[in-house]
Amino acid sequence: MTDPAPDPPRATAGDAGALRAERTAVLARLARLREEHAAFVAASRDSNADDEHDPEGATIAFERAQVETLLREGEERLRDIDAALARVTRGEYGACAVCGRPIDPARLAVRPSATTCVPCASPSRRR
Repeated sequence: MTDPAPDPPRATAGDAGALRAERTAVLARLARLREEHAAFVAASRDSNADDEHDPEGATIAFERAQVETLLREGEERLRDIDAALARVTRGEYGACAVCGRPIDPARLAVRPSATTCVPCASPSRRR
């Protein structure tokens, strides 16, 4: 017979506050990236330069692709944070989604939106 998973630690105001602060920072970064992206789109639309063969360095298309990737990553991070805030609201924050045991507070301090404990997140566990 296995022991039931212990109750996860209760989310504190600090946990929710850290998540909200991170959310604000991600939203600001996304706003800056969207402005950059718009500038690259405008530059490529308003230019007839052959930037694909420019010997001076990176092309507008390459720069735009980099910003698009950063935007996708930022949007994914925002979804993770919003999901963590929803877990706080439901009283599920800090519990591993795989085994149900508490996630180490040190892990949550580094990655507040973590959904798994370290053992469940390890590559050997996922096989």
